[in-house]
Amino acid sequence: MERLVDKVALISGAARGIGAAVAARLHGEGAKVVIGDVLDAEAKETAERIGEGALAVHLDVTQPAEWESAVSAALLEFGGLDVLVNNAGIVNFASIEDYSLEQWNTVLAVNLTGCFNGIKAAIPALKKSKSGSIINVSSIAGIRGYEQIPGYTASKFGVRGLSKSAALDLGRYGIRVNSIHPGVISTPMTAGMTLDMSHVAIGRMGHPGEVAGLILYLASDEASFVTGAEFVIDGGDTAGTVSVPGQS
Repeated sequence: MERLVDKVALISGAARGIGAAVAARLHGEGAKVVIGDVLDAEAKETAERIGEGALAVHLDVTQPAEWESAVSAALLEFGGLDVLVNNAGIVNFASIEDYSLEQWNTVLAVNLTGCFNGIKAAIPALKKSKSGSIINVSSIAGIRGYEQIPGYTASKFGVRGLSKSAALDLGRYGIRVNSIHPGVISTPMTAGMTLDMSHVAIGRMGHPGEVAGLILYLASDEASFVTGAEFVIDGGDTAGTVSVPGQS
């Protein structure tokens, strides 16, 4: 089944993790994909693994000029742009008491301003698409607060709000904008972390491919009446807490 035939997608942070899974899934459904990342070697490997119709480009999302170059690459190589996935993100840790301005600026520059830069760069090309779609990867940290990650949490709440505002501005052009809110997903970002998932309804971490399936839906024409919405994919984490057997 090819749900994205003749569409072109640009995915940031696509060298590995969720971004790489999204690139592979969209390509598998007929899309041409531009894999943007600062990890040049890994991005190239991902593009080669996906095969024909995949292009790796260097993309630092904090740099508007690099966004312009990535969009231009999509236009030159594949003739257009229909889907933008703002996936690049980082996290840093400290309590608000100890959190530095440098930490704050660093995480907001990538997670929130990077998303803004991508939207701005993609708008002219998406206006020419018959069904433009922007999918912004937020987090369940954009739904509720978490200790020790004030910058990350603020940035992901920001992505949630930016998505709704952009949806209102861009709907007149037929461009849809939605945010997704993954819970704990098994990626290089979470590697090495000790995470107890026993309180979550599904009882495990999510997989990048599961997130990619949701993004595929939002990128496709099946979601033609969906905009300004937020989609939680967290195994039930934000629904509440389940009791662990044997504990009261």
